[in-house]
Amino acid sequence: MVKLICLYGPESTGKSVMAQQLAALYHTEWVPEVAREFVSSNHFTTADIINIAHEHVRRIEEKKKTANRFLFCDTDIITTQIYCNHYLHTVPPVLFELERQVKFDAYFLFDVDVPWVADNMRDLAHMRSQMLEVFKYELENRGLPYTLVQGNWSQRREIVQQKLQTLN
Repeated sequence: MVKLICLYGPESTGKSVMAQQLAALYHTEWVPEVAREFVSSNHFTTADIINIAHEHVRRIEEKKKTANRFLFCDTDIITTQIYCNHYLHTVPPVLFELERQVKFDAYFLFDVDVPWVADNMRDLAHMRSQMLEVFKYELENRGLPYTLVQGNWSQRREIVQQKLQTLN
């Protein structure tokens, strides 16, 4: 049985790199942040968000078929909801329906205690701490347990690997 693992949290905290590294280490699959393939800036529409969410769920289902023990997901539908609300001030109800379709076995909340790396999508450097609190609130509001991932890159990987050992 494949365990679904969500690497979760604000932008520029190492989730994408960690997902790739863990997938290689565990000889398995990972699902990248689908939004980066659909939009190239933070100017998007509700329709874009809905398409991103549908594709994200589709890819998780597809990759579960070939994953080995773990499937690492760089983000989730809750993240899509957070950014949709932040930029568009609304969350389409379909995002809550799609969220219910995927149940993660573990959430790893990535802290903002690493250097910011800018790119064409990231624009919330000034709000890192506030966004971390939003991400944390959304998990806690849903009653979803999580492991806080902090420290340098090797410490982060160690935190995740230790938790993964408990998921049998």
